[in-house]
Amino acid sequence: MKFFLEAKDIVFEERDISTDSDARRQMTERHGSRETPTLVMFSSGDGDEVAKVVVGFDPVLLDQLFEPASSSDVVAES
Repeated sequence: MKFFLEAKDIVFEERDISTDSDARRQMTERHGSRETPTLVMFSSGDGDEVAKVVVGFDPVLLDQLFEPASSSDVVAES
C-alpha cells in the first residue's frame, strides 16, 4: 500500500499499529478493521470525517478511488 501511494504521489500518514496502541484501537473500534493494510480516507472538509475505509490491498479499487472524476461524473447542486 505504501509503495502504491508513493508511486501515485498521494500524501498519506502512516501509523504503525504494532507500536501505536491508539492507532490500533482506532483501526479496530472506529474503522471496524482487523487487517492491515487499512486505508482510511477523510473528506476534504475539516479532515475529521471519514469518507471511505479500504481494508486490504486492492490496486484496482484504489485506482478507481484516486482517479480524477470525469466531467460527466460531476454533479452540481443548485
